[in-house]
Amino acid sequence: MGERLALERRAAFLTILGDMTFEELERAWQDAPPLPRGRGGVRRICVRTGGGAHACPPRVRVTCEGGVDGDRWAREPQRRLDAQVTLIAARVAEWIARPGSPPEAAGDNFHVDLDVGVEALPVGTRIRLGTAVVEVTALPHSGCAKFRDRFGLDAVRWVNDPGHRERRLRGVNCRVIADGEVAVDDAVELVRGIELSRV
Repeated sequence: MGERLALERRAAFLTILGDMTFEELERAWQDAPPLPRGRGGVRRICVRTGGGAHACPPRVRVTCEGGVDGDRWAREPQRRLDAQVTLIAARVAEWIARPGSPPEAAGDNFHVDLDVGVEALPVGTRIRLGTAVVEVTALPHSGCAKFRDRFGLDAVRWVNDPGHRERRLRGVNCRVIADGEVAVDDAVELVRGIELSRV
C-alpha cells in the first residue's frame, strides 16, 4: 500500500509540473506494482452526459438496453453494442490527466483497479461489476484526436504504441450481459466456472 501511494504521489507531482512525457509514463508503468488480476475494485464511475461533459455519480444503473444510465451511448443514432461500456485502469487515467483536469476526463465509464490487458481479459471474458455483468468485446479501444487534444501527443503515443497494445492502456470495450447496479468501491471480478451458465 505504501509503495502504491508513493507512486501515485510521484505521478501527481509530475502532473503538477506539466504533462507527463512518453518516457515518464512508461517509467511510471514499469515502476508500479502489477495490477491485480481476476478481482479488483471500482475506483471511479464516469457518465458521459454529452458535449464533452462528464458526471461522476457514486452509484449507477447498468442495463443491456441502455448501457450506463444517463450515458450518451444510449442517445447515439447508431449504438454499437460492442462499445456499450468501457473500462480503464484507474492508474492510467490518473497518469495521463493534464494539470487541472480530473481523472475522469478520459471518459471511460468505469475506472478500475484491475489488469485490463489482453492476457488478463481475453475477448469474451465476463466481468461482474457490482451486480452487473459485462463481456469484453473484440473492438479495439484506442486514443483518437479528441484524446490527443485532451491529454497531449505523448499520452496518445504511449497508449497507442504498438508495443503496448497487449496492455490495453486506453481501456477495453464491453457489452452488458446482465443488468445491475455498480457503486464506487464495488468489487470487480471475473465470472468463472458454473456461474458463467447463469449470466
